[in-house]
Amino acid sequence: MTGPGLHWLASYPKSGNTWFRVVLRAYLDGADDEIDLNRLQTGLIGSSRLWVDDVVGFDTADLYPSEIDRMRPLAYRWYALQDGFGGYHKIHDAFLRNDDGAPLVDPQATNGAVYIVRNPLDIVPSLAAHLSITLDEAVDVMGNPDAALANTARGLNPQLRQRLCTWSGHVESWVDATEIPVHVLRYEDMHGTPREAFAAALAFLGLRGEDERVARAISLAGFDRLVHLETTRGFRERPASMARFFRSGRTGDWRSTLQERQVARIVSDHAPVMQRFGYLDKDGEPV
Repeated sequence: MTGPGLHWLASYPKSGNTWFRVVLRAYLDGADDEIDLNRLQTGLIGSSRLWVDDVVGFDTADLYPSEIDRMRPLAYRWYALQDGFGGYHKIHDAFLRNDDGAPLVDPQATNGAVYIVRNPLDIVPSLAAHLSITLDEAVDVMGNPDAALANTARGLNPQLRQRLCTWSGHVESWVDATEIPVHVLRYEDMHGTPREAFAAALAFLGLRGEDERVARAISLAGFDRLVHLETTRGFRERPASMARFFRSGRTGDWRSTLQERQVARIVSDHAPVMQRFGYLDKDGEPV
């Protein structure tokens, strides 16, 4: 684990965050046989109500999301700098500011962030399955600047509101952040050149280990292995509405699942950012 200061594992939902955490957990454990899907915790998720409640010392369920957003950077700062904890923390929030003007992810408490970006065309079917919505509704969510997870005014949801913005806005909010160091990791590179991609991300997190240890961690997180583990032992992070968490794990799956009009809508909504990360060719066509 890291020392004081937080490392964030950031992504738009269904972009490969869980896969990265499986590799990270296997690497940290030095696993050589099998991993436990239900023991991936490398730190609380950034949207954990328990995290904020524990630091502020009272139940935040009666507060509005905007009020909690004022507390979140202070809670992270206290946790990292006063309590002296670090860790690697998953987060789906966009890198935004609260209504006091402070970044939700407190720069003083943050060592850096690995931001995982994935072709939005491949996110659509995964997001639809994850949220139990249609493909068209998933396209709408990804183009909605007001999109958010756990977006209830008040209540006992263990997850706090997570403002997503559009897919493009989410990506740009993190990769163009100037307040903290950010390492960008493409999901497609996790597939295409896994040793290089994972090793570079782990090194950014301060984990400069042996090549063989990285390779072993990657092999233990193979998709077929993850499907088998979920099928035989369950996965507590799987939403109750989903038949299974690990769907296909492939790149280019959109070609067999999306209609032309859905592809055209995604490209229309997100072309500049898709072009930036190599998801469109020079003519603006999906690759």
